[in-house]
Amino acid sequence: MASLAPLPAVELAPLLIGATFLVDGVGGIIVETEAYEADDPASHSFSGERPRNRAMFGPPLTAYVYRSYGVHWCFNIVTGPVGHGAAVLLRAIEPTVGLAAMAERRRTAEPRLLASGPGRLTEALGITIAHNGLPLDAPPFELIPREGTPDIVNGPRIGITKAADHPWRFGLKGSPFVSRPFR
Repeated sequence: MASLAPLPAVELAPLLIGATFLVDGVGGIIVETEAYEADDPASHSFSGERPRNRAMFGPPLTAYVYRSYGVHWCFNIVTGPVGHGAAVLLRAIEPTVGLAAMAERRRTAEPRLLASGPGRLTEALGITIAHNGLPLDAPPFELIPREGTPDIVNGPRIGITKAADHPWRFGLKGSPFVSRPFR
């Protein structure tokens, strides 16, 4: 995955669709992402480096984890050169490995509800602030490149108010595991 590191977030986000993401051997196929660039008013890095977003300015292909609305964790993959401040939010995966662990963490066995949404995804995979800043090429993470070229759709990002019209949300066409259907 090292070849993905210097890419802008908006280029990396669709390339992650179809890749497999595991945390301690639990996870699945990435089916939905969102890109956040450094000059993007919706990005946590837009107003510069702060203690909360420091990981976004770290090495590419590391984790940026933050608490959303004080409720759930969100997991991002940092991209671009060190100090750039861009990342790709993982919005959903299709659960394929460790379904029992995910079901226990999420308190549901319904595959569609295990990791369809940023908060569900982190809960299902056991991701917390302890993962913030960790490299994705070492345990507990495993990021396996996709095989082939999946059919990818894109559209506006969701759950934000600034620059919401940017078509920087990417998904696996027809996947029932995305957080919200694409139009």
